[in-house]
Amino acid sequence: MTTPNHALVFGASGINGWAWAFVNELIPTPAFTRITALTNRPLSPSQTLWPASPKLHLVSGIDLLTQIPHLPDVTTVYFCAYIFNADPAVETDCNIAILRNTLVAVEALCPRFRVLVLPTGVKFYGVHLLQDFPFANALPLRETHPPLPAPHHDNLFYTHQLTLLRTLSSHKPWTWIDLRPDIITGFVPHNNQFNLAHWVARYLSLVVPFPGTTRSWNCWSNESSQDAIARFGIWASLSSERTGGESFNVSDEARAGCWRERWGVICAEFGLRGVGPQGDGDEGYGVDVAGWLRENREGWARMERAYGLQADGGSEDGVTLGFVPRFLLSQFDFDRTVSLEKMHAMWGEDKEEREVGAAWGTVLDRFRRARIIPIFVE
Repeated sequence: MTTPNHALVFGASGINGWAWAFVNELIPTPAFTRITALTNRPLSPSQTLWPASPKLHLVSGIDLLTQIPHLPDVTTVYFCAYIFNADPAVETDCNIAILRNTLVAVEALCPRFRVLVLPTGVKFYGVHLLQDFPFANALPLRETHPPLPAPHHDNLFYTHQLTLLRTLSSHKPWTWIDLRPDIITGFVPHNNQFNLAHWVARYLSLVVPFPGTTRSWNCWSNESSQDAIARFGIWASLSSERTGGESFNVSDEARAGCWRERWGVICAEFGLRGVGPQGDGDEGYGVDVAGWLRENREGWARMERAYGLQADGGSEDGVTLGFVPRFLLSQFDFDRTVSLEKMHAMWGEDKEEREVGAAWGTVLDRFRRARIIPIFVE
C-alpha cells in the first residue's frame, strides 16, 4: 500500500499561477491525502476556484513555527514563494532567506519530508538579458547548457537557490527538483506580479490588435501553462528516486510557436479575429498595456458594472507590476526555444502535451469564472 503524502504549497495563490495549479492538480491526486496551501495575502476558499475537498487546508500569513495540523506528516514541499526586487542583490538576499528559513523549519518539524519542487525558469539561460542573451546561437535551450557567464551567473538568485538546495540536501534523506518554464499561461484569483495572462485577458476584453512589436510577433518560443508545470511537477515529486537533484525544462509542446500563431487562437476565445501589431515596425516598443488600461479605466468600469465583474480587478495596487506586459510582449523579441527531450524522456508513457487553444482556453475560462473578465464581450 502506498504511503500517504502531505503536500505543503508555499505561495499558493501568487506570481504566475503555477502554485495555484499545483493545489488544483493535487486535490484529485490519490497519492496525496492532505494539502496545506500557504498564502501571504488573505484568500477565502470561495475566491480560489479550487474544488471543495476535505484534503485541502488553506492558511494565510502563517509562520511555520506555529502549529499547522499534521505538520509532522509533510512529505512534499512545492516552493513557489517569491519576493520581487529590482536590485538583484536585494532580490537574491530576500529569496535565499525565505528558502533557507523554510528548509530549516521543515527539516526540524517534518520528519517525513522527502522532496522539494522549486519552479524557477528560463532566466537560467539568460533570456532576461535580452540583446545580451548568451545562447542565441545555441538553440534549443537544454539543461546541459553551461552556466551564464559572470557577472550574470552570480546576479541571478536562481543560481543561489540551487546552490543552497544542493548544500542543504547533501547526505540528507530529502532531495529537490528544479522546473524551468518560459512565459507562463496561468490564472490566479487576484492581482499578482508577473501574470501576463491576466493583462492579456483584460486587454482583449476591450481591444484586439497584438500589443507587442513586429519582432516579438515573429519570434519563436515554448509557452508553459500552469497546468503543464503542475502536472509534471507533481509526477516528478512522486518519482523523486529518478528525478531528484535534476533540472527540467517544462513547456506545453515540444514544437515551438510564436505570437503570430497564438494571437488569433487567443482572440477567438473572445469571439474576435486576431490582428497583428499596428504600425510600430521592428524598432517600436509596442503598446504599454498597463498604461492603456489606466487611460481606459472608465471603459473598464462600465464593463465591470455591465457584467458584474470584480471591482477594479486589474489595477496596479503595489503588488501588480505594470512593466511586465510590455517587457514580456515587446522586449522578449528573440528566439529562445527550449528542448523538452529530458522532460518527455523522464515522463515516458505519462507524457502530456497541450495546444495553445487548450492552454489559453482553460486559463481564460478561470478568469471568467472568477468574474475578472466578462463571459460575453460586446
